[in-house]
Amino acid sequence: MAQFHTKEYINYIKNISPQASNEFSVDPSEINFNIGGNDCPAFQGLYNFAQISCGASIDAAIRLNYGYSDICVNWGGGLHHAKKTEASGFCYVNDIVLGILELLKHNNRVLYIDIDVHHGDGVEEAFYSTDRVFTASFHKFGDFFPGTGCIKDIGKKQGKYYTLNVPLNSGIQNVDYFNLFQTVMGAVIEKYIPNAIVIQCGADSLAWDRLGPLNLTLEGHGQCVSFIQSFGIPLLVLGGGGYTIKNVSRCWTYETSLLLKKEIPNEIPANDYYEYYGPSYLLHIDPKNEDNKNTREYLDLIQKRCLEHVKFLDSAPSVPFHTPPPDLRTTEDVNARLKSKAQKEDEFYDQSNQPNKQIFAVCLCKC
Repeated sequence: MAQFHTKEYINYIKNISPQASNEFSVDPSEINFNIGGNDCPAFQGLYNFAQISCGASIDAAIRLNYGYSDICVNWGGGLHHAKKTEASGFCYVNDIVLGILELLKHNNRVLYIDIDVHHGDGVEEAFYSTDRVFTASFHKFGDFFPGTGCIKDIGKKQGKYYTLNVPLNSGIQNVDYFNLFQTVMGAVIEKYIPNAIVIQCGADSLAWDRLGPLNLTLEGHGQCVSFIQSFGIPLLVLGGGGYTIKNVSRCWTYETSLLLKKEIPNEIPANDYYEYYGPSYLLHIDPKNEDNKNTREYLDLIQKRCLEHVKFLDSAPSVPFHTPPPDLRTTEDVNARLKSKAQKEDEFYDQSNQPNKQIFAVCLCKC
């Protein structure tokens, strides 16, 4: 975790107690690293949670780097608000940045896409001055947390034009959202030619979210994931926000099925949490009956500006010769760990005792 965050910050997360957090909430002036109070409360097991979330994203990046998987998923990741020395928006350690840093050891260019309702500010900030990571965020903009993500924010120095912000108004629905997403991201991928893609799939951009004012259904949200998958580029899929919990589980179940290209029924099968999915007990949700505040003129203007932005990109920017940082694990370590894990999960092996390439892997590993 200290590959991005400071050691002082990580040590603080490791040692803070919920009791101390309660004391901070009484006296906000004593809050350190923005942990404590309502925005980022301390809780029992915080450090362990951070280890698991980050470890899974790093583990996923390693699998992609070594070609063991084409797609890796960490629904427990996607904590895009965390900064180098500060927690923010319920995000304590930025697993996305750590995963991308690992991908950059083997890939010249990484594309990061964020379809959470909130701007992916922590990831954008981390890579704002480099052309090796292109960050694109589709989000509600205006009087809305975190208050960043203006279309005029385009990166700086070497990273100028390698940051793209797509600000949206409340109420956008599937067709308008996907048409904009498909047009803009298709142009970005064609010009930037990424070696790997990371997509953050925050489910708070769905209709009926307790915090998010957008109006997507599972189909519209999932269309974006399937579109990115269709390019056949190594893909890391992450979770993110979502505050109507039953719809978060609906969304990520559906998108897992899309990534696997497996159809699943709309009727939710009986399970221990079946009652949570009433009254419909169905997988898919309907949009809200509310106005879309994104006019055709506004969406056309945003699309035009985004496409003009892409024109300024260098096609497939090269990387000067350099010695990459060492991998967190050696090839032998990766092979041994994958072999051990596969034996436990009854995966298939070839005659050389190397695990066969998995098209899809769900990663869960403590860092």
